[in-house]
Amino acid sequence: MSTRAAAVGRGRRLEYLTIGWNSLEGLIAIAAGAAAGSISLVGFGADSAIEVTSGLAVLWRLSRDHDAGSRERRERRAVAIVSAAFVALAAYVLIEAVRDLVTRAAPEASPVGIGLAALSLVVMPLLARAKRRVATLVDSRALRADARQTDFCAYLSAIMLAGLVLNATVGLWWADPLAALVMVPIIANEGVTGWRGDRCDCH
Repeated sequence: MSTRAAAVGRGRRLEYLTIGWNSLEGLIAIAAGAAAGSISLVGFGADSAIEVTSGLAVLWRLSRDHDAGSRERRERRAVAIVSAAFVALAAYVLIEAVRDLVTRAAPEASPVGIGLAALSLVVMPLLARAKRRVATLVDSRALRADARQTDFCAYLSAIMLAGLVLNATVGLWWADPLAALVMVPIIANEGVTGWRGDRCDCH
């Protein structure tokens, strides 16, 4: 087996891991967020769904690695879809966070959410690093973008963890929607940057 073929195989395994992890993470986050009334947890779960979509798109791209023309078309389509989804997510989180701040909706403490955010903060950077290595070996813009999204998931985990801990330990009801608001420009920038990169064919 060639070095490239081995790297592509590793990339596929990393995407299967990404899809499995984020599917479970998303379900837990949305359920815990709904139970606690936490917009940042629900938004984190929605981001996990986007990560799954991205992972599926990269798997689709890696399945035709031998065909350069098909590979590029698939990468462009994947970037466009994921970028649009990030912008939509940013709008959703913004609306819900502002609503909670205006209505002073206080979420309940969520130990499950805190544990999930802490675990994700450990797993995501390791997964992103492994993806970047493979992306360099196979020169894949789609896989590099997917690695950035995995990094982004780690940033969201840190922001969400801070909000949930402050709410649970100090009773700062506004910490959760404020943490969600901090997510908005990060999420939106990821979508806009991805769209611009696709338009200019940047690597």
